[in-house]
Formats: sequence, structure tokens, C-alpha cells
Amino acid sequence: MLNAPEVASAPKARRPIAGVLLRLLPWIFPAAVAFGVLHAFETPDRQIALYAAYFLLAVVVPGTLVFRGLYGSRGNWPEDLGLGAATGLVVLLLGWALGAATGLQDWLPAWPALIAVLFLAVPRLRRHWLISEPAPLPVAWSWAVAAVLVMVALWGITAFEGTELPPDTAVIYQDLYYHLALVHEMTRTMPFEVPQVAGDALRYHFLSDADMAAASMITGIPAANVLLRLWVLPIAAVAVVVFAALGRSAAGRWWVGALAAALGFVGYALTLGGPITPMLGGVPLTFLSPSQVYALPLIGLFTLLATEALRGRPLRGAWALLPLLALACAGAKSSVLPPLAAGVGLAGVVLLWRRRRIPWTAVGLLGAIVFGIVLGFRLFAGGGAGTLLIQPLQALHWMAPYAQTLGAGEGTAEKGFLVPGLAGADAAGWAFVVGLLAWWALMQAPRLVGLLVWPHRREETAGTVDPVRWLFGGIVVAGAGGLWAFAHPSLSQGYFYTGVLPMAAVLTAWTFADRIRTWLVPVLGGVAGAAWQVLAPEVKAPAEPSVADWAWALAVPVLTTAAVVVVPAVIGVAIWRKRALRALPVLLLAAIVGGGLANGVVQTAKRITDAPPKSSAASPSAVTEQEMRAALWLEENAGEEDLVATNVHCTPIKARENCNARAFWVAGLGGRRTLVESWGYADQSVAANGRNGLYYANQPAPYPEVFALNERVFRTGAAADVAELRDRFGVRWLFADSRAGAVSPALAQVADVRHTQGTVTIYELRPA
Repeated sequence: MLNAPEVASAPKARRPIAGVLLRLLPWIFPAAVAFGVLHAFETPDRQIALYAAYFLLAVVVPGTLVFRGLYGSRGNWPEDLGLGAATGLVVLLLGWALGAATGLQDWLPAWPALIAVLFLAVPRLRRHWLISEPAPLPVAWSWAVAAVLVMVALWGITAFEGTELPPDTAVIYQDLYYHLALVHEMTRTMPFEVPQVAGDALRYHFLSDADMAAASMITGIPAANVLLRLWVLPIAAVAVVVFAALGRSAAGRWWVGALAAALGFVGYALTLGGPITPMLGGVPLTFLSPSQVYALPLIGLFTLLATEALRGRPLRGAWALLPLLALACAGAKSSVLPPLAAGVGLAGVVLLWRRRRIPWTAVGLLGAIVFGIVLGFRLFAGGGAGTLLIQPLQALHWMAPYAQTLGAGEGTAEKGFLVPGLAGADAAGWAFVVGLLAWWALMQAPRLVGLLVWPHRREETAGTVDPVRWLFGGIVVAGAGGLWAFAHPSLSQGYFYTGVLPMAAVLTAWTFADRIRTWLVPVLGGVAGAAWQVLAPEVKAPAEPSVADWAWALAVPVLTTAAVVVVPAVIGVAIWRKRALRALPVLLLAAIVGGGLANGVVQTAKRITDAPPKSSAASPSAVTEQEMRAALWLEENAGEEDLVATNVHCTPIKARENCNARAFWVAGLGGRRTLVESWGYADQSVAANGRNGLYYANQPAPYPEVFALNERVFRTGAAADVAELRDRFGVRWLFADSRAGAVSPALAQVADVRHTQGTVTIYELRPA
């Protein structure tokens, strides 16, 4: 076994079965809660059991074997299985990619079995089924991490609420339909196309969708149920365990890993009774962005390996894993590798400066990251949908104090180096902006305090340097810098920051641990911080917003908190003098940590206990149950490669003027490529954001001639137009919805009616 951070001493003699049960007991609770949440949201019990078996046998087991074979064991089962599951995601992607490239997707279920057989058949690999040198973690670690997993499972309630399983008349967020179409696309053979605008090359970070496609193909569970229910909680759970292991590696203490996981996946930013929650103040788990969730365990695994390597611990065969892992990160979420590159680069520069020799380990790590970025840009990115502009502080648009004052009337497509509200601001306006940024950073203290109160290690007192602290510092600074340096019409630059939140949590927990000498002071500080976060008097947002009113509304909670901190501190110093001065930093750190955790628990509980959202069935944007059933019929009856034309383009479906071209549900639920369904996320549309004063989703269709032909077919049913759709573009099916516009009766004369459901009629075109 490789050198590992602090572990528990070997347990004394105990009946083996009793010992195993004692260590398994904590994990039963998050599993039971996760099952209860999925069951409560109408996920079939059989599918829950089947998916759990799939995840264990196709992801966790082969991944753990590969992780141990390449790197070695951590000496304990929970970390090995968590890091192995993250490795298993990459291993499964490799099998999926081979199938998608060769057209042999039907053989994908054999891929995990092949790996298991390999580790059974090869004598040198058999030992990786067990831990040869056990170094178990304390049971308290298991209970602490299990508690975090319980909170993540409860977070699932807030994620699933308001998103019904089809078919049911409801509004489902358009991005989920978009991803559902991509999941179906990932079951096809390369090269991939944009399923809503067939023929356009797909340039998007789609590997989360590929993972879901693999799960659906192996289990036979409908893709919609995988996406909308079964997939997210296991991936989030893997991320929690990976970052718990990372925290232990960074700080060398078992409890720091558990605290880092709690801060990263339960903790929120502070509010202190303020009128608003700071932008991006929640957890990094985002149900509406599967790519964000999927990237977390992957980037956590890479960072853990980088941490070990930078401290001189041998990675052995894991060096071969790093380029593939970096490529998987790039294909999962394009925003996660640049901050990691910044962190590794900073660590390398510090090593070069202090040791006066080339830090080849950092160079190797950076090489793997650059490989992922460069190849990932070619394979996954480069389209208009991923375009970021350099426009500092554009993210202020999503903060009410700015949007209601200096930025009033400002859109998300403003050109120029600075948005108009900043470009035209006077000295008082800029003072307000600086204060607003300072307030945001202060509220983000549970994530950012580690940058100000730097963790220290004993080696540095002997003249050496620990590059890992610079690694984490560089990652966090680059993530926050990406948020504030770039611009995107939908705040996509925010993923730079949310992607590094677990890293920031590790840095905070490590900083906290380095300053603890006894437990009394941090416990008191944590309790006090939690109590104040919950009980602080609330300040309302100004009724008539102005710069002065917003400045006062944000300042009052900060000043009140400062008074609450300063008065006891002065009294303590007057009584205990040096002892109080030494205790103050620990008290403040503990209060920040306690406040962040308390806010996360309270906000999650509040969202769970609040009245359920009203039914969206009456919304003009709702897709009806009959429409969903019609689309699902298409999925079951159309050929895998068949092309569909539809008159559904907009949301709401009846919109024609200023069409929001993000319907996506025909390709999503229907599971087939469409000639031109919705183009709101097409490269051309996003690149045209702001043209003629229109938001990117409201831009006209990118191929006017094709779109005009498509519309004529449904409006007139002319035989020549139908023939052109069939012969020129290869259209096989027409999905006509009378809610989206008039449908010509003449279509029934030139195409065969195959299915009718509510307002939908599905036609199959006759051969030439």
C-alpha cells in the first residue's frame, strides 16, 4: 500500500462479522434516504434496484479494480470505492466511446464484465479485489460522511420537486429536454449531430449525457427516468466521497476530509440576515446542469492525484490515467480544467522559485491538463454555444442591487469592454460597485477565507514549501476570477466558480484544522456562528431601490455582525489577554464554518418544508400529457437513425412573434433527430446574441430556406415540398401538432397517418 495520510490504528480483536456490520451501518442511512426520495417521486422500485445494481457492477467494481491496479489502495474501503467509482466513470466512457465509434453499442454491457474477468484471470491483478494492508478510517469518519450523503439525498427532494416524470401535463425546464435529446444522440454512432438541428456537428461537453446513455443502454431503463431521477444522486454521492478523500490527503487528518465534504456539498454562503442571498451562494450540485454535477468527481480525482504527486508520492500507473481523466473533465464541463491548470501552474512556479530546478512533476501534470484542454476543444467545444467574452464584472447583472440601480434596463447582450451601467458610472457608482463586490466576497467567506488565512505545514518552517496549498489557492482564485472576468448571456461563466467550490471547501477546512489546538474554542465558535446565521435579525430589500438604499440594506447586517463580534472580543481580550488573542482567529474561522453549514442545512430544510410548487399544467409553456405520449410513441416506433420534421419550435408552443426557440421536447421525448425543431442553443444563435436587440434564444432560425420549407409542408401539405423533405434531407416522419400552428388536411393525402394523440398527428412519408 502506498503512503497515505493519517488513519485510525488497527482495531483490536473483534468478531469479524460484528466489525463489518459496524462499519457498514453508517452507509445504510443515506442509501435508505435516497431510496425513499426516489420512491416518493414516483420512480419505480424495480428501476431503483436495477440502477443500483448497475452502478455497483458496471461503475464501482470495475473502476475500483482499475484504480487499485494503477495507483494502489488507500487502505480503506470507503475511499477506495469512492475513488474507484470516479475512475469507473472514465472506464465506462472508454467502453461507450469504443462502441459509438464502431457501431457496437450492443456489446457495451460486456465491457464492465470484461474488466472484472481480466482482474480474475490475471494472477498479478487478483490481489486488487481485496486490501492487502488495511488501514481503516475511524468509524466516526464514516458517520460524518454518511451524514453529508443524507443531506445530499435530501437535496434530491429540492431537485426533483416540480419536475414530473413523463407523460404528464407539465413544464419541464428546457435544458432537461435538451439533455434528454443528447442522451438519445449518444446511443448512436459517431459523428454526432445536434439532434434539434440535424446536420449540424455537435460541439458541446456531452459526456454526462454519454454516461446516462450508457446507463440506459445497459439497464434498459428509459432515458427520461435515468436523467430525471436515477442518475444524479449516485454521481453526487461519488463526488462527496472523492472530496472527503481529497481533504484528508491535503490536510493529513481524517476529520478534515469529512468537514471539507460537508462545507463543499452542504454548506452555503453566509447571509447574516441580509436582504438577498449572494450570487452563487448555494452548493455546486445543479440538477438542471448534469454536466456540472458529472464534472465534480472527475476533477476531484484528478486533484487528489495531483496532490499526491506534488508531494512526491509515486503515482505509478496512474500517470497513464491522467490524460484520459483530463479529457473526460473537458468533455464533462469545459470550465473545470482552466482553474486546475492555473493551480498546477502556480504550484509549479512556486516550486521552481523555491527549489531552483524544473518541477517535472508539475510539468507532467500540466501536460496532461493541456492535453485535455486542447483535444477537448477539438472534440467537445468551439461552437457559439460555448462562447465567452472578456467583459469584466458582467456577472453583476445577476445581482439585484446592481440590476435595479446602475444596471437598470441593461440587457445581457451589451457590447463593449464594460457594460453600460459601469461604463457610465461616476465615482459614487464605482464606490457602490466596489462595496458590492466586497459584500459578495464577505458573504462567500466559508469558501474564500482559506485564501486570506493561509494554511501552514511544519515542513515550511524548515525552509521547504508545500506546493499543494498553492495548487488549491490557484484553483480557487482562477475559478472566482473566471466568474468576474468573463461574460455570457446566461451567466455560464458562473460555472468557473461553482466548479471550484468543493476545492475552496477543502482549503477552508484545512486552514481551520491547522489552527486548532483544543476542541473547546472551535466548538464554541462554530455554535455561535451557526446561531447567529440562523437568528440574526432580518433586513428587508428596499421598497424603492436606489444606490443609497441598497448600500444601507447590505451594510446593516454586516455592521450588526461586526458589533456582535467586536464587543465580546474586546471583553475577552480585557479579561484573558494573550489567551484571548490567540483564540480569536480560531473562533472567527469556526464561526464562519458553522455559519456556512447552518445556512446550508436551514435553506435545504426550508425548501423541503415549503409548500410544494403549484402545478405547472395550466402554464402556456406546459407540454400536455397527450403530446408527451405522442413523442414517446415516436421513440418506440421510429428507426434509430430516422429523421423527423416538426412544426413545434417555440415555448410557449403557440408563440410566433418573438419565438423563444427552446422547445426541445420533440427531440428529447421522441428520441430522434429533427430537421429543425428548436435552435435556441445552436451555435449560430448564441453567437448572434444581441443582434437586432434580440436575446440568443429569440434569434431567427439559422437556415431560413430549410425552415421555410419545413413550415410550408405543415401549412400547405404540398406534395412537391413533402417530396423535397424526403429526397433532399432524408426526412422519414412528420410530427404535426395543431397547438403549434395550422396543419393542412392535405398531408394525409401525401403521407400515411401512423398515430394520433390529442393535438398531435404523426405521419410516415411514403417511399419515392
